[in-house]
Amino acid sequence: SATVPYPPSPTPFLMPHAIRIHAHGGPEVLRWEAVAASDPGRGEVLVRQTAIGLNFIDVYERTGLYPGTLPTGLGREGAGVVEAVGPKVRGVAVGDRVAYVSAQPGSYAQERVMPADRVVKIPDGVSDRLAAAAMLKGLTAQFLLRRTYKVRKGDAVVIHAAAGGVGLIASQWARELGATVIGVVGSDAKAAVAREHGCHHALVLGRDDLAARVRELTGGAGAHVVYDSVGKDTFFASLDCLRPLGMMVTYGNASGPVPPVAPLELARRGSLFLTRPILFHYIARRADLDRAARELFDVIGRGAVRIEIGQTYALQDAAQAHRDLEARRTIGSTVLIP
Repeated sequence: SATVPYPPSPTPFLMPHAIRIHAHGGPEVLRWEAVAASDPGRGEVLVRQTAIGLNFIDVYERTGLYPGTLPTGLGREGAGVVEAVGPKVRGVAVGDRVAYVSAQPGSYAQERVMPADRVVKIPDGVSDRLAAAAMLKGLTAQFLLRRTYKVRKGDAVVIHAAAGGVGLIASQWARELGATVIGVVGSDAKAAVAREHGCHHALVLGRDDLAARVRELTGGAGAHVVYDSVGKDTFFASLDCLRPLGMMVTYGNASGPVPPVAPLELARRGSLFLTRPILFHYIARRADLDRAARELFDVIGRGAVRIEIGQTYALQDAAQAHRDLEARRTIGSTVLIP
């Protein structure tokens, strides 16, 4: 049930398994391997995972765009049940349902040891799958809309990949805050999804002239802020969507990293602001993580934001999930089930 804690597993995994990579490359480098069982240490908890979120950062780490030490696991968010607690743990008990987003990869696993101060309890009425799908993407939407650029009533905002995991959440949340939401998507089918989830307008990348259409939709003024997770292919078009003193928020590289840009490009477009934020800087303090999680679960609980899980895969099928994500065949959030 989503409304009561699960009991601890009566038969923990004798030999837990995880998806790991030993080389960077395509989805074929993902391996399903037995891993050593771990006991939680001081300040740690052991989580038996029931759902794991899939994100583009997993692709970046698999390909080596975000390099790391090999071999390594993948995955940054998950949810499950606390199986054991280490010494000096307060506020979390065996049997609690918890979710997390981690600065280190490793959630593609049947179980995981996590610092107790990095997990949050899942509220009654929110399923494990929903929590796993919401943590990284939902907390990303929270810091983008509430802290990087604090969206206010009457703002015009442009959200790229508006039919994706972060995009669907951010579009609904921005509309709830009173903004005029202009979504950018890759197809007419995704445009319909974006309009159903908060976007007042949906533009199709590659067909619509983004800057011209945004100015038309804003009475010639341009947007207050652009949230761009696409990167290389859309960066300069996004800059051209902004009004003077507008803010460009580049927070992803789905099409590849943004090339070097001269600061003069910001000046000539109207003294624009440019930032490249990272979630984990915004939730480094426990108080900030708690506040962000409360805001996220509040908008979900009130129905202002619906988390759409467009597809699920068995954890062992993570390679196919990666192929579909890279081919833009997914809509909304994707969850892997151990």
